[in-house]
Amino acid sequence: MNKDQLILASQSPRRIEILQAHGHDPVVLPVDVDETLPEGIAVEDAVMYLSLKKALACEAAHPEHAGKIILAADTMVYKDEIMGKPANVEEARHMITAIRGTVHQVLTGVTILVAGETKRRSFVDITDVHCRSYTGQELELYIRTPEPYDKAGGYAIQGTFGQYIDHIEGDYENVVGLPYPRLRKELDRMMAL
Repeated sequence: MNKDQLILASQSPRRIEILQAHGHDPVVLPVDVDETLPEGIAVEDAVMYLSLKKALACEAAHPEHAGKIILAADTMVYKDEIMGKPANVEEARHMITAIRGTVHQVLTGVTILVAGETKRRSFVDITDVHCRSYTGQELELYIRTPEPYDKAGGYAIQGTFGQYIDHIEGDYENVVGLPYPRLRKELDRMMAL
């Protein structure tokens, strides 16, 4: 795979940083897609469904990139329910309260495809995240910051909320937004076909 052929269908600064840290310089072509999920979909299927939807939308919007690799991803937090990005203070409070002092999962669905070809793979990576307990006052102070509102589950492990993470089981970069070691393996497999 040529590093200059990678197209990222996302404007996530965290995904861009992860790719750059591993030597890639992606072409960033974010797409807007309807993220409404089918009723009753399992969280593993939900993240792969949305990543595939984003990759296909990018492929359709940019036919000039035929033959290049498109990468799309979607990250969700799961603790008894799917947690996307909180839309308001009440949703942020609910999410941050739900994960306090417990274990939750961070799931990232990833789709890679070769634009204009039939080569495509989707997978999900799951990391267990163990949260410490925090007081109601700490919770309220946190949700009054801008940090929770553009992140799945209302937090960023690499942000100020990281102080409340006890430990993780799995890939740290997956929690940030892109499981690079698994992505690398899947890219190698796909390009070998």
